[in-house]
Amino acid sequence: MLDVALENLLDESGDSVYKLVILVSKRALEIAEGQPKLIEADSSIKPSTVAMQEIAAGKLHYKQIRPQ
Repeated sequence: MLDVALENLLDESGDSVYKLVILVSKRALEIAEGQPKLIEADSSIKPSTVAMQEIAAGKLHYKQIRPQ
């Protein structure tokens, strides 16, 4: 199993632990509902772990949308 460094994950989420948790939880829910995984992962790996691995691999990024 791939160990994911917190520093790498925070870089992709705008240096916010809160944003990281939201990003991981939303992506994990998508994976659990059947969305395809963006990385190769065994089916026995939990969706939250897969989501963190996707973020660490640079497949997911936090994007802030500002109101107009």
